[in-house]
Amino acid sequence: MRHATALIALAIATTGAVPLHAKPAALPSHPAAEAQVLDLAKRLIALRSVRGENNETGKALAVIKDALVAGGWQAADVEIVPVDDTAYLIATWQGSDPSLKPLVISGHMDVVEADPKDWTRDPFTPVVEDGILYGRGASDMKFDAALSTSTLIEMRRQGYKPKRTIVLQFSGDEETTMKTSRIIAERLKNAELVINVDGGGGTLDEATGKPLYWTWQGAEKSYVDYQVEVTNPGGHSSAPRPVNAIVQMAQALEKIGAYRFQAELNAVTKSYFVNAAQFETDPKLAAAMRAFAANPADEAALATLRANPAYVGKVGTTCVPTMIHGGHAQNALPQRVTANINCRVFPGHSREAIRDELAKVAGNEVTITDVSGGDTTMSPASPMRGDFVGAVDKAMKRVYPGVPLFPSQSSGATDSMWYRALGVPSYAASPTFSKDSEDFAHGLNERVRLSNIRPGLNYYMILFSELSK
Repeated sequence: MRHATALIALAIATTGAVPLHAKPAALPSHPAAEAQVLDLAKRLIALRSVRGENNETGKALAVIKDALVAGGWQAADVEIVPVDDTAYLIATWQGSDPSLKPLVISGHMDVVEADPKDWTRDPFTPVVEDGILYGRGASDMKFDAALSTSTLIEMRRQGYKPKRTIVLQFSGDEETTMKTSRIIAERLKNAELVINVDGGGGTLDEATGKPLYWTWQGAEKSYVDYQVEVTNPGGHSSAPRPVNAIVQMAQALEKIGAYRFQAELNAVTKSYFVNAAQFETDPKLAAAMRAFAANPADEAALATLRANPAYVGKVGTTCVPTMIHGGHAQNALPQRVTANINCRVFPGHSREAIRDELAKVAGNEVTITDVSGGDTTMSPASPMRGDFVGAVDKAMKRVYPGVPLFPSQSSGATDSMWYRALGVPSYAASPTFSKDSEDFAHGLNERVRLSNIRPGLNYYMILFSELSK
């Protein structure tokens, strides 16, 4: 505990008293790598790496493999493994000290579906306009895949020789079943730590476009689905019974919908609230964030945070009804009604414990079953490790001097959870900056600013070398 507290202090201290709109540093240029980032990103976006028929994830991974082999990797060191309709990639850059556990750089190559009829531009035709790259996967996460891959190639081009083995991996179904994510984590469970390039990142000021702050993700809530079920003998609708399955379900869902799980903090979220409060423009919200960080039982602060969609998921476990099915005929009493409850569980709780808590809330009339299967897992927060915190601090201070940085917790879910569940620390630490108004991941007209290329390359070069030398 003392170790974590000291590192929290370090993370907070890095914010300091700095100009609100610090300027990026004058950075070395890497022309070949910078050109390769854009080329790879466009080639990856053009491939429809979506689950189902005509899934082109394998083709996208082949683009990465070709780039790595051209950059100095042996073909045998870049493995593409087909799994069902998708595939995953593991590329190994052997370090000079085999006694050291490897550094893993993690990402995914699949994207969510996109209907061209809904987009201003075709989602699988990369377009650059006014310094912005548009296309499905631009921000989640083919640009970062191209950026991290090009960084490693540039490091090798410059003659860098890692002491610790570096493993680059891309899963193929992170957006859906996470089957390849589980396989990869099991294969690489001997890793020293994982840098997940699918998460974290910086926020730009809406008016000026200057960097405001940057966060890395050290924990995430777990995704869990529960089925609530009510069964009944049913009967003719002309002869109503005292008990009706639809009414029973409605009463149970009303209780669940009104229930609030205990508010919680961990090392990551406490640091987040302390630091992020200074960037919240609503004074009432900022005060609530500070008060909650000081005392998670502060009811007034909790009421304010829970009333805001941006913060309600950060103060503890949330469960919400998302689907309901019931009845079998318009003129019959319902025999069976089911509903889905989607939960985002704060680290440290089991699926069974959350199910039992929901059952107590809903009452004895319903049955609650965990239906998540193997597509999710519970995972602890990653420790606030000094080597990682020091490395990101050094990289960000070089690339964006004066920009505050601090940890955050995601509402889930990423491939990091599979590593954390196996005891491997994983940290999402993308260097990509964007405005909140430009966050279209999973949505229409997804985009990323190309101004991220040069600072992103320099950031990754420092981070990867610090953690592998």
